[in-house]
Amino acid sequence: MLNNARATNLIANVIAVMAVIIFIAGGIYWLAHRPMFNLSRITIEPVNGRVLNYVSPASIQATIAGKLKGNFITIDLGETKKIFETSPWVRQAHLRRVWPDGLSLKIEEHEPFAFWNENQMINTWGELFSANQAELNSESELPQFNGPDGSERLVVQRYAELVRWLAPLKLGVNEITLSDRYAWRVELSNDMELVMGRDPGADAVNPHGGQGAVSFASTIERFVRAWPVLQNRIEGRKINKVDLRYTKGFALTYAPVDNTLPVDSKEKK
Repeated sequence: MLNNARATNLIANVIAVMAVIIFIAGGIYWLAHRPMFNLSRITIEPVNGRVLNYVSPASIQATIAGKLKGNFITIDLGETKKIFETSPWVRQAHLRRVWPDGLSLKIEEHEPFAFWNENQMINTWGELFSANQAELNSESELPQFNGPDGSERLVVQRYAELVRWLAPLKLGVNEITLSDRYAWRVELSNDMELVMGRDPGADAVNPHGGQGAVSFASTIERFVRAWPVLQNRIEGRKINKVDLRYTKGFALTYAPVDNTLPVDSKEKK
């Protein structure tokens, strides 16, 4: 009889505790789903006091429309962060709750550095992203980069080397292309083309290898050292192409010479 009484008391206590837990859980659920916690505002600002050039409240609204789940209490900030980062110009999103019905969104934008292939861009971190290029600032003059998938960081690296080498010559780079065979072509700011050949320094990403090729730095250094002397010898003629795929020199292709003479027309009075 004593054991039965103890068992009965234990069961009763367990039931009572479970009832309390259910009651508390129900209360929390009821409270968490009150209308006062429905998300009604999202504040947007740039990180580190920067300016947002491309992201707007309208673009963010278009990104999240119909996708946010939950309220102030129940929303999953990790999953919500991923949704915000699908917005074209958003590189990173930083979220926190603002009591009792808001979210604070800090945005790090993609900073466009160059165009990549047909319809993508590379940001200043060397990362690919896709966004509406028509939204670029009208004063933006980005170089065009072209290359195989996965080679964008190498192209950025080589571009930086070119800019550094060419700066004393007051020449810039309009376009740089890495072919599928990992050979380089460069269009300079004076519309002259440099044909630089295969890149042995691209072994990490080059499936074809670079055996027998001259290093990228050696090739461009050879051109930079020869260019001032060459300018004195070409007597002002325009060069269309410089072929640097030689170990000890290079070949020039001149622009066609316009032999058309101007004709003056004088009317008799």
